[in-house]
Amino acid sequence: MSRTTVRDVAAKCEAGEPITMLTAYDAPIARQVDAGGVDLILVGDSAGHNHLGYDDTLPVTIEEAVSNTAAVVRGTEEAMVIADLPFLSYGASLERSVENAGRFLKEAGADAVKLETPPGGEFTVELTDRLVELGIPVMGHLGLTPQRTKEMGGPTIQGREGADSAFADELVETAERLVEAGIFSLVLEGTTEGVAKRVTEAVDVPTIGIGAGRYTDGQVLVITDLLGLGAEDFRLSEQYADLDSVIREAVASFVGDVEGREFPAAENAYEPIDGE
Repeated sequence: MSRTTVRDVAAKCEAGEPITMLTAYDAPIARQVDAGGVDLILVGDSAGHNHLGYDDTLPVTIEEAVSNTAAVVRGTEEAMVIADLPFLSYGASLERSVENAGRFLKEAGADAVKLETPPGGEFTVELTDRLVELGIPVMGHLGLTPQRTKEMGGPTIQGREGADSAFADELVETAERLVEAGIFSLVLEGTTEGVAKRVTEAVDVPTIGIGAGRYTDGQVLVITDLLGLGAEDFRLSEQYADLDSVIREAVASFVGDVEGREFPAAENAYEPIDGE
């Protein structure tokens, strides 16, 4: 089968079918996510603290992000692969931002890129317009934008002022401008349910929520949270497995077998010595 395209995403939304997206950062996990039937895979800058060992997303370099994206592309066949542009890989200048976004398609084989946008974000709207003009599909991202947590004073839920507040008005206006610039979908992160519902009703592209409640057109989770792999206990998430305990038990069994001289056994050796 061919990979999911922007037209497939639009068609699924128009048919009223929820869109599924998960993050992945390497080929083995991406292969399983793809086989599980997810529509979209986001190679998020969340790799910073979920894959690369950083404290947050900010230290992730474009080289690391391109490498992660290429690995995910190599490990998948059907899901659309979307690359998160890391902090300060865009914004300094339009020219450099376009070049960096293009690397994800040219070098890594991604199908699209994702850009975080603050409310009223003039530059990101302009950049989206230019990228789409050049043939680079763009996914928008509004609400809680992790690259701006220093400015916000931490990861705080957006829109508590209410769905009819000035903040919600600005978020809707920004979403509409991003749609006009050409985004094919929009991530809404860490917003109240009412605000996410209002944005979803205001735009004609699919919205994909994470911590945005029940009224978006799709849902995304961070893969390590879903798998219980070094996961944090977030209200917005759901843990579907407990790989931490599975891995610990497997490692403990290996240590015990080696220390007890049960591994390797004769069947693990090439041309084993008979009787020894």
